[in-house]
Amino acid sequence: MKIAILTMFNGLSQTYSLVNVVSEHIKMLLENNIDITIVVSETINEKEKWGIFLDKRLKWIKIKNTINNKQIKWYDYSNQNKKLHDTFYDEVNVISKDFTEKLKSFDICIMHDILYQGWHYIHNVAIRKAQKSLPNLKFISFIHSFPATRPKEIIEELKYRYTDMPNTIFAYPTQSGIKALSHQYNIPKEKCVVINNSIPLIEFLSKEVNDLNEKTKFIESEILIIYPARLTQSKKQEKVAALAGSLKKVTGKSIKVIYCDFPSIDIDSKKYKEIIIKNGLTHGLNKEDIIFTTDYGYKNGFPRKAVLDLFSLSNIFICPSFSESFGLTVLEAASKGNVIILNKKVPALEELGKSINCYFMNWDAKNNGYNTYETYYPNEMQYYIDNAKKINQLLESDIITAKTKVRTRYSNNYIFKNQLLPILRKLYKNN
Repeated sequence: MKIAILTMFNGLSQTYSLVNVVSEHIKMLLENNIDITIVVSETINEKEKWGIFLDKRLKWIKIKNTINNKQIKWYDYSNQNKKLHDTFYDEVNVISKDFTEKLKSFDICIMHDILYQGWHYIHNVAIRKAQKSLPNLKFISFIHSFPATRPKEIIEELKYRYTDMPNTIFAYPTQSGIKALSHQYNIPKEKCVVINNSIPLIEFLSKEVNDLNEKTKFIESEILIIYPARLTQSKKQEKVAALAGSLKKVTGKSIKVIYCDFPSIDIDSKKYKEIIIKNGLTHGLNKEDIIFTTDYGYKNGFPRKAVLDLFSLSNIFICPSFSESFGLTVLEAASKGNVIILNKKVPALEELGKSINCYFMNWDAKNNGYNTYETYYPNEMQYYIDNAKKINQLLESDIITAKTKVRTRYSNNYIFKNQLLPILRKLYKNN
């Protein structure tokens, strides 16, 4: 499958929102090993390339934007009362010829605002003319602004902003605009599809977080738990794994537990990791659900700023620690919008947790002058299951749900697999 992304960009400034939208489409396609080429104006400013636009896998096609070494001027034809400039069709012929020659080897052409924007009217007309010589090329036309109101009287030479295009599916970022989209182009709603915009949350975060996600794909998990602590039995990491497994069993949701760990002198790290993993597997996790940052090169701990970045993505923080003097990590996780679950039997955690309305569970603890040890009825596994059901209700709160959906539902991976890929397969199959 060979795909051309037709933008006709003259520049790549990030202040232009469409550049950012296109950059996400490029990422999702490249990440899924699809052969793509971006189609831009020959007068594009090469110095403005950034991020994914520098990726060596991305191919480039430049379309004519000059005649006799003089740059073609783009006019805005969104106003139906405007007359076409005198050299319009001469310029259309030049651009159309270039489209025809340079797009002939592609299966699908994804256009961004080409059929919508008034200043792209010259390209709108040119691609339609080129299409007559490209009968096997299928198109997806993305419209990124609210559809234009269809005029009662449409001027013939300006009709293509309101006219269907053969072999084309029209895409809009929300369902709410589909009716208006079908009305603008006078097409059935069945020819319109919804493909949401994505938000690249992780790209705004530290390099360490991006590197870890590249290796583990934790960003896609519906439940994400972060526990930064030394690998010592007093921090009770195995209890986090047990409760996480119960949550997975109760909710059926995908889950990742990231231990931002570092060694301690009281137990061999490898041995303790095996205990943690065993507890997780016993309660319902898979081995790949458990991530230790020490296994990914961070032998002395994950950087503090990167931990805070992880908290901005996670939705649950569990602290079953045997002993705490204050619990600063609790506040860090709470400040980033997590459901907080604390050991009620630790005085400092109970005091802190009550002040910020946390959820409590009972684990062994070091209290004031004595230690406490818990007995669970009928057993510890059922105790976790019962609490997991209650915790799942907390995960359904508006704030946590919104945070989780922004990370998972509006991610590149979700949008590609559930919205864009099915359309690409359908178009490619019909070729």
